[in-house]
Amino acid sequence: MRHTALDWAGNGGGNMGLFGSRGRRKAIPDDPALVAAAAENPGGSVAEIDPTYIDDPDGYVPPEAIRGAWLVDSSGQLTGEYQENPRHGVPQDDFGKLTGPDHWLGWLGDDPATAVRKGIEESLRAQVADAVVEWVKILETPRFLTGGRRHSEDEQVMLVTRAALAAPFALSVRATQHGRSILLGVFSWAAVNLSRPEARKDRRWFDLGAGLDWAGEQLRTRIYEMDDADGTGEG
Repeated sequence: MRHTALDWAGNGGGNMGLFGSRGRRKAIPDDPALVAAAAENPGGSVAEIDPTYIDDPDGYVPPEAIRGAWLVDSSGQLTGEYQENPRHGVPQDDFGKLTGPDHWLGWLGDDPATAVRKGIEESLRAQVADAVVEWVKILETPRFLTGGRRHSEDEQVMLVTRAALAAPFALSVRATQHGRSILLGVFSWAAVNLSRPEARKDRRWFDLGAGLDWAGEQLRTRIYEMDDADGTGEG
């Protein structure tokens, strides 16, 4: 079983802690790796990682892949208090940071989360034909861009002409030759000519290892480059 350090949100004695539930006393296993991890994290906790769902505990670990956590005292010693993770199990999609903000996403259809997930999977399959996305988590609130112009016959009406987003993600993907991989990066999507559906044009970018600040700046350039490519841009 693999372990990794976590910040502890509570304290000892069975109080509410990291997973929002009470801990319990448990025999400390004879595991040098666990003892070493505790020594490196005094006053914190050490998570027990389920290898069924994650291959590299030093990379991104979805919350569901954590079985529980051991409380560590201020001297780096295991206290024997263990808190089980009620969310432990198969990792699930999480698009809350995409759909939660009060930002118009109608250009993505009735189900923006499904549209973005499909876009991510299509981007991966363009590189590996049999890629299957197991789960996707949007890690931060995306950067959104929306542009428009006044309606020619009614100045009180604003027509949306372009929209874009850059969403930082973590995901698990499987492929026959490559097995499972956990990927981090930013998925960006831009659409122009939204007020003229017959001329609409979409483009997506899949930037592995990219940060949100960088991707957000790139998005401002990319969305206008789409107009310049064929001269059909508007607004």
